[in-house]
Amino acid sequence: MAIRKTVILCFILCQLPLLLLLPCHRNLAYAAAGGKWDLLMSNIGISAMHMQLLNDDRVVMYDRTDFGMSNISLPNGKCRNNNNDLALKVDCTAHSIEYDVSTNSVRPLMIQTNVWCSSGSATSDGSLVQTGGSNDGKFVIRVYKPCITGKRSNCDWQEMGNGLIQSRWYSTNHILPDGRQIIIGGRDAFNYEFHPKIPSTNNVFSLPFLQQTNDPREENNLYPFVFLNVDANLFIFTNNRAILFDYTKNTIVKTYPQIPDGDPRNYPSTGSAVLLPLKNLEAQTIQAEVLVCGGAPRGSYLKATRGEFVGALNTCGRITITDPNPQWTIETMLLPRTMGDMVILPNGNVLIVNGAATGTAGWGIARSPVLSPVIYRPDNLLDSRFEIQNPNAIPRMYHSTAVLLRDGRVLVGGSNPNELYNFTGVLFPTELSLEAFSPSYLDSESANLRPQIISPVSRHKFNYGQRVNIQFSISGLLNKNSIKVTMVAPGFNTHSNTMNQRMLVLSNGVVKQVGKSSYQMSCLFPKSGSLAPPGYYLLFVVHQDIPSEGIWVRIF
Repeated sequence: MAIRKTVILCFILCQLPLLLLLPCHRNLAYAAAGGKWDLLMSNIGISAMHMQLLNDDRVVMYDRTDFGMSNISLPNGKCRNNNNDLALKVDCTAHSIEYDVSTNSVRPLMIQTNVWCSSGSATSDGSLVQTGGSNDGKFVIRVYKPCITGKRSNCDWQEMGNGLIQSRWYSTNHILPDGRQIIIGGRDAFNYEFHPKIPSTNNVFSLPFLQQTNDPREENNLYPFVFLNVDANLFIFTNNRAILFDYTKNTIVKTYPQIPDGDPRNYPSTGSAVLLPLKNLEAQTIQAEVLVCGGAPRGSYLKATRGEFVGALNTCGRITITDPNPQWTIETMLLPRTMGDMVILPNGNVLIVNGAATGTAGWGIARSPVLSPVIYRPDNLLDSRFEIQNPNAIPRMYHSTAVLLRDGRVLVGGSNPNELYNFTGVLFPTELSLEAFSPSYLDSESANLRPQIISPVSRHKFNYGQRVNIQFSISGLLNKNSIKVTMVAPGFNTHSNTMNQRMLVLSNGVVKQVGKSSYQMSCLFPKSGSLAPPGYYLLFVVHQDIPSEGIWVRIF
């Protein structure tokens, strides 16, 4: 324990040089620390390389099958028997788990084929459909269905066989307005395909843009950032360039300017990106903005493999992708960061967490863990959007993950920059722990301002364009002008890319008091799948930037 405390202290002290480099101007006014860290479990059995919250409040996580033995056994004497496995032909340990948020416990799951560096997304029925991987898993599709009814021990991964036409390793998935997934790119895969397939899509479709942005030495086009625009086209960003793409016609609708600094932002330089909250959903024209943060300068990967660790980028690029003449605005983060994860919080702010200040993604080629998260407030003035949060004690480097939970916390796990599980004799040991970051809106001082949703009940179904009365209570003094309702699509997170993450701010009417401390307002749900693809969302009532606990709603 003494050794552990010493290591923790050393990492906290390592943040001081980064903080001392903060510019001495008004940004410092927004550098006050906030938020709280809690260690949930010191050993969940695997290193959480991939993570998805499902609508039963369980989080499915997995790493890869060829790390060798994990630290959690499969149940009932089960074993994987796989002659293609590169580590163990017979393996009786699990490489996927289901984490129960309410009981803070894990259950081992069985995956047969290799899911290393794969992709996926929760579909319209709430299932996690996961695609590709490495070795014997690169053509495979797997499905995990939330265990709403029945015996939980019977709920497990279903491997659907070789459902992909193209091998997919480091690809990106996104849900489409009709509920299908599009699967884009991957290593040596300059194309896209769909799942499920229908006669008109039973093929792979060439996307030369992916090859044009592929650096033959460093790639920097893997895990492309993909967002569904409000016009139903796809915004695709790889390396340092972006396009608006009509996947129905296989045509580029718009080519965006190159991000001004010209440095790469995708794997292995590994920045992160988010579609900022969509607002004014009843307007004739709806604005959509994308934020791309961090990464590593061009050439950093090759230099890191030779032991030279270049400083990460300290900039974000923000662009309104719906503008007729879109231009990037560059903002300076308070801390440089590569391999960071961006999580949309229920109030519309963005948490940037995990990562390193030097080097890139890859086996052991990053240094200087960035222990302090940053909150980005997109509605603030340009020079007052970033706020440093209280630091973590555990470095979260390569293969770290983060997702939003229904109670407003952010679940953080993973980190394994080693080719196998390695707990000793390495600079950054394999991390099997799981933590939660509680933003300052969960402080006890805010309890009397925190809304509580009375109705509708969780798991209710709604139609596109439906107007819904939402009732909530607040024990303290209500500020009617500060109430908003948000709806968040939980994303599939891996390698600093959160696929299908999306927030909508619902149009709402006048807040009316209906009881001593209870209120009601009418909200209009999104009018189409182009705004909100069909599926399950977390719905929050937000008061003075303080969110309620969320409820699950399904829109279709």
